[in-house]
Amino acid sequence: MHRIAIAGASGRMGRMLIEGVRGADDCQLAGALDIAASPAIEADAGAFLGVNTGVPIVADLRGGLKNAQVLIDFTRPEGTLAHLAACRELGVQAVIGTTGFSDAQKGEIAEFAKDIAIVLAPNFSVGVNVTFKLLEMAAKALSTGYDIEIIEAHHRHKVDAPSGTALKMGEVIADALGRDLKDCAVYAREGITGERDPSTIGFSAIRGGDIVGDHTVLFAGIGERIEITHKSASRATYVQGSLRAVRFLADKKAGLFDMSDVLGLK
Repeated sequence: MHRIAIAGASGRMGRMLIEGVRGADDCQLAGALDIAASPAIEADAGAFLGVNTGVPIVADLRGGLKNAQVLIDFTRPEGTLAHLAACRELGVQAVIGTTGFSDAQKGEIAEFAKDIAIVLAPNFSVGVNVTFKLLEMAAKALSTGYDIEIIEAHHRHKVDAPSGTALKMGEVIADALGRDLKDCAVYAREGITGERDPSTIGFSAIRGGDIVGDHTVLFAGIGERIEITHKSASRATYVQGSLRAVRFLADKKAGLFDMSDVLGLK
C-alpha cells in the first residue's frame, strides 16, 4: 500500500485527492495537512464524505507526515517549500502540483530533490502531458511561417497567471524551437504595440466562473491555422495523474522528475 498524506486537505483539490486515495485499492490515506487557521483542523479528513477515516486534519507538519511515504501537495509556493523541508527531514517523497514558483524557488526544490524523490509538474492530467508531446512535435514541424499564441482559461479563484500549464506549454515549444522562453514570451498587449514579432510566443489568460482549465495553442500561418486544445471538465484527471506519480516514485530514492518521466514520454 502507498501511504499518502494530502496537503491543503480541506480545499477543493485536497478533498478530491482524499476521495481518490480512498478509492484506490493500492493507496491508503496516512495524513492530512492544512493551515492552522482552517476551520477543518482536528476534523476527520473524510468528514466531507460522511465517513470516518481515522485521519485528522492537522497543521503540524511532522505529525501529519509521520505515517506517510509520500506527500501530495497542490497548495501555494511558500507552503509547499515548508512542506518539502519537513519531507526531507522525515524521508517522505513528494508529488507537487503547486504552480507559481519563482526561479529561485524552483532551485530550492532541486536542492530538496538531492535527498528525496520529487515529481514536480504544472499539470498532472495525463491528457495534458500527452498534449505537451504533441506541441513539441508541432513546433518542430511548424518552426517557420507560423505565429504561436497560447490562450488559457481558469476559474475565478486562481491566483497566478499565466497558468503553470500554459507556461510549461511555452517552455516545451521554445525548447523545440531552440529558444529561451524568457527571451521570447509576450504576456501583455495594450495600445500601439507595432507589428507582431514572429519570434515571440504570446500568452493570454482568462479568469471566470468555475472553469477547471482550458488551454489552446494556436499556430497561425498564412492561409491556415492549427489549434491544439485540451479542456479539463473535472479535477479528477489531476487526481489520477497524481496517483500514477505516487506509484512511479515507489522505487525512487532521490531525484527531480516530471510527468514525462511518469508516463514514459521522454
